[in-house]
Parts: sequence; C-alpha cells; structure tokens
Amino acid sequence: MHAEPVISIVEDDESLRTALIGLLRAAGYSGRGFASAEEFLAVQDGACACVITDVRLPGESGLDMIGRLRKLGYQRPVIVITAGADPTIADAARAQGVLCVLTKPFEADQLLDCVARALAAG
Repeated sequence: MHAEPVISIVEDDESLRTALIGLLRAAGYSGRGFASAEEFLAVQDGACACVITDVRLPGESGLDMIGRLRKLGYQRPVIVITAGADPTIADAARAQGVLCVLTKPFEADQLLDCVARALAAG
C-alpha cells in the first residue's frame, strides 16, 4: 500500500483552507494547510506532491513564493487561486510554470481536475 499524495494548501482564509483540505481528503488525497508563504517555506520536507496557493497572502505573495521555490529548484506542480480575474496575474503565474489558475469562486471539480493533472505531470 502506498501513501496518498500530500497536497499543500497555502491560503490565509482559514475557512477556505479547511474546506479545501476536506475536499482533497474526500477525493483520496492528504492535505496540509499553511496560513502564509513563510509558514509553508519553513516546513519544506519533500513530502509535498503539489502546492495550491492563493495569490494574496499576508507577507510574501503566492507569486513571490513560487518564484522563490523555482529559484531553489522546486519543480513540483503549482495551482494558483485568485479572487480577481486579472489577466496579468494569470500571465505572471503561467510564466513561472503554474499548471492552473483558478478564479474564486471555483467549482470543486475544477480544482480536483487541476490536482489530478498536476499529479500526473508531477
């Protein structure tokens, strides 16, 4: 028996972070939540198969965090969620190799489809 993939959720909205972790668990994944980029970066242990991050976070933004991860050689798939449909954010995310950009509110199936594609690519 192999362990289910661990998906890291970097989202400062606690209720959304908890809901996303519950959705992932219901779909057979293991989810870990982080309230900020700094919290996520502090505990990198190699167990993460995919990252889902909000763009707007307290402190370092989600896009800045992705840039730091890429500079450190982190090549795991990343999914970005954002409250606004700003094409410059989507373009900046894709330029950093982000697999999916989802605008809130999004459907659970959209997120799970992105996670499935991320894990297949990862």
